[in-house]
Amino acid sequence: MTVIAPRLTLERKLLAEYDLIISLDEVGRGALAGPVAVGAAVMDAAGARRRVPEGLRDSKLVTEKRRPDVAARAAAWVQASAVGWASAAEIDEVGIMRALGLAASRAIDGVVAQGALLDGALVILDGNHDYVSRVHPAPLQVRSVIKGDRDCASVSAASVIAKVTRDAHMGELHGDHPLYQWDRNKGYASPEHRAAIRDTGLSPFHRASWAIADAPTLF
Repeated sequence: MTVIAPRLTLERKLLAEYDLIISLDEVGRGALAGPVAVGAAVMDAAGARRRVPEGLRDSKLVTEKRRPDVAARAAAWVQASAVGWASAAEIDEVGIMRALGLAASRAIDGVVAQGALLDGALVILDGNHDYVSRVHPAPLQVRSVIKGDRDCASVSAASVIAKVTRDAHMGELHGDHPLYQWDRNKGYASPEHRAAIRDTGLSPFHRASWAIADAPTLF
């Protein structure tokens, strides 16, 4: 399989029209347990002239061993970055799509707190659905980009930063709930995870509103 290296082609084009790009990507959307997380990475025209960090890819295309180093270099490369969260309880309360919007809104708030200005900024959202505009309290200009995490380097940066941060969080939760093996499966459906759910039931960090028994095994 040929792995496509992300580039800055789209970002450079858009930065001729906008002062700033805030790129977003989500992780944990299909997990059975734990929060959903959205990474935000900020790119300006000066940053878009810098070389893309070596090895930067969509987080799914970077090995777990290499991800922390790639994420650290991605965070140093962009002008600002943040990760927003929506908890399993929030997912149960409002549904996954609005929870994604909450997490994305919180990620945007995180980079705004670091100095990013929304006036003149464009939000690039991986995928084909804008789940953040209806949730964020301030008006946003949003462009959804299919395969953005694969093709756009700033979205790849948001992806790998979010993935490493969420994986570390699931590792911390594992300490109090070791039977589910979240240090290995990160809250996704694995045979061991499903067996633990059958044997001991759900934890407070499971998405109880989901049809967990019917969820496909991903490992």
